[in-house]
Amino acid sequence: MSKNRLKYTALLLVAVNLLLVACTEQKKTDEVNVYSSRKEALIKPALEQFTAATGIKVNLVTGKDDALIERLKAEGAASPADVLITVDAGRLYRAKSFGLTQAIESTELSQNIPSSFRDPENHWFGLSLRARPIMYAKDRVNPTNLKNYASLTENQWLGKVCIRSSGNIYNQSLVASMIASIGVKSVETWAKGMVNNFARKPVGGDRDQIKALASGQCDVAVANTYYLFGMLQSGDPEQVEAAEKVGVFFPNQTDRGTHVNVSGIAVTKAAKNKNHAQQLLEFLSRDETQSWYAQINGEYPVKAHIEPHPLLATWGSFKKDSLNLSKLGELNSEAVKIMDRAGWP
Repeated sequence: MSKNRLKYTALLLVAVNLLLVACTEQKKTDEVNVYSSRKEALIKPALEQFTAATGIKVNLVTGKDDALIERLKAEGAASPADVLITVDAGRLYRAKSFGLTQAIESTELSQNIPSSFRDPENHWFGLSLRARPIMYAKDRVNPTNLKNYASLTENQWLGKVCIRSSGNIYNQSLVASMIASIGVKSVETWAKGMVNNFARKPVGGDRDQIKALASGQCDVAVANTYYLFGMLQSGDPEQVEAAEKVGVFFPNQTDRGTHVNVSGIAVTKAAKNKNHAQQLLEFLSRDETQSWYAQINGEYPVKAHIEPHPLLATWGSFKKDSLNLSKLGELNSEAVKIMDRAGWP
């Protein structure tokens, strides 16, 4: 074989190899891998809309919140996940503190997501809001007797309060928000007063608190509006009947506002498809997606001008706590200690 022919053959092989590499890279960057604690029905349609708009395939893995964070820790740099979607700013803060997320500099995200609902260093961004108000038995409680979270320690509510255990991160975040607002000493007094007014030992989830309220085991409860929405929309006559007996009162309207939390999203530290992951975050922050998301999942939009689901609107508008939600993670340890010292099971 002539030298020219050999040279030509070698160049051809190099070109073929480069083409194969390019195709492999193209295949890799035409997808994004998502770990999500949201139920598939609540997130997959939005991801499908993203694929239709961009051509980027989304590979979705669903699981429990804490289990997904542990999985990311175990996988380390080898993790296939590009994006983490989970609920509660406390968990998002935890993922960041474990070194599982990375900062995303995006003008669109900064403009779309209010500063209180995103990490100050842009490691995570809120997608929707969960309010945690006071709920009350419509047939036994006049809501004018309610004022704020602190009022639940008054004598009128002795033996009448239902709430989840101290091990629940929603309660930990509520307590953390109160520490940021009124300080450790005042929150310690409040926590002891809450325990004194418990109608029963905390058991079950938010739906169980609502059911206990409806059945007369307590007169007031603290629970996320998301769960009341789910019960009313469930189509289950028993759940609907219980939920219809419950009213929603938004506390602290004359001061800091009602405690809110987020379902949120972050790009993982191990992301192999960072650019497409960022595109997904930006897509989910846009008005069209925010509007769809709010209508489907029964949570409040992070963008104030987007209308909530009509059912949520019937509960009225309310002032939201403007605390940057990263504080919920920063103060989580102190919140847990206070609840332990108060004897909160």
